[in-house]
This record gives sequence, structure tokens and C-alpha cells, in this order.
Amino acid sequence: MCSVTTYLVATVKSWNIEAFQKYTANLPGNWQLITSRDQLTTAYLAELQPAYIFFPHWNWKVPTDITRRYCCVCFHMTDLPFGRGGSPLQNLILRGLTATKLTALQMTEQLDAGPIFGKLSLSLAGTATDIFQRAAPLVYQLISQIINQQLTPRSQQGEVTYFDRRIPAQSQLPDTASAAQLYDFIRMLDGEGYPPAYINVAGWRLEFTAAETDSDGQLTAKVRFVPVTDTDGEKP
Repeated sequence: MCSVTTYLVATVKSWNIEAFQKYTANLPGNWQLITSRDQLTTAYLAELQPAYIFFPHWNWKVPTDITRRYCCVCFHMTDLPFGRGGSPLQNLILRGLTATKLTALQMTEQLDAGPIFGKLSLSLAGTATDIFQRAAPLVYQLISQIINQQLTPRSQQGEVTYFDRRIPAQSQLPDTASAAQLYDFIRMLDGEGYPPAYINVAGWRLEFTAAETDSDGQLTAKVRFVPVTDTDGEKP
């Protein structure tokens, strides 16, 4: 009896969980999904023996004993080696870019430095949610190429640049900006799990989402009023 190859997907975002349910049905092999850090254990992996572990969106560093033992593939929203590091979507938009590459690469001990399986073009239009939802099916196009074409990853080529991971305090709206810049600032943080753009006024935090600009360049957005904490004036 022939054994069936097992593949594992580890992700925590709703759009990637939905994409798993939609796209793995059309892929060969036995597909398993984990959605929490506690599930990613060496004991569980030893039981599954996955040929690949794919990480479309994972919030934690994968232990070295896992990346050394299994072929772990992550997906980075830049044209690597440009833009290694954290908060790629926000850093790209802040630089005025309108398109990028979704890169599938093998995880190594050095962040975002592993060999590359492939890249697909990705528009940066819309909110962070729009962009991540647009990226989700591209992840499975890349996965399909990797397993069906048995792709061999190639070392990164070109000049290496790095992005700094953003912190919640950097979501405060800049003091000076055009309507177009404010639109970009609000939309790049308008997504699940991201601290929204905000300003503090009279003991309240005004959080901005759903930004739009009209034909005259006028900016509108949805505003949510949240009491500022009593400790340090910052809401995590």
C-alpha cells in the first residue's frame, strides 16, 4: 500500500485559515492545519512526519530544532533580499510602493535569509486586510508549484536591505502629512491584529479605519473613541 505524503500548514490569521480550507482540497497529499503555537511541537511533528511545513502567517520564531529537521517554508511580502525583517506591508507602503512580490523561502536560522522557491506579484492597493486576502490564494499557487514541480530553492541574489519591525506607538498619526499620506497611513494598519492609526485627544484615543479619498482628494475615515489608559497614556 502506497503511503500518502503529509503536508502541514501553520497559520493564525482568518484569511489564511479560510484559504487552507478552500485550496488544499485540490492539492495532492494529506493536509493538516495548526492554528496555535502550542500545537507546533516536536512530538506532533514526529507523528505526522510532514514533507513540508508551510507558514503563511506565523507570529513566533520557529524553533531551530524544527527548521533543521523539516523543510519549513515561510512567505514574505517583499522582493527578497530587499526588505528582510518585520512589518513588510507597512514599510513598503510608507516608502510609496504600490506593488511588491510575495516570496516563498525556506526558513533558516537567519531571519528572511533562506533560499527562495519562487515569487509572485502582489498589488499593495487597499487596506491591510485587502492585501492579505489578496495574498492568501497566491500562497497556495506557490505551494502548488513547490510540491507539484518539486522546486529546489535558490540562494538569494542582490543587495540586502532590512526593515525594522514597527511597534504600536508608531501607529500614532504623523503631525504633518498630506491627505494621501494620511490615507496610506490609516489603510496600512487597517487589518486583523494590527494596532490602528490613532491620535490622543482629551483623554480619548481616536482610532481610524475604513479610510477613503474622493475625486477632490478629500479624506474620510471611520473613527472609534477609546478611553486612554491611566498608566502611560498609550493603549497597546
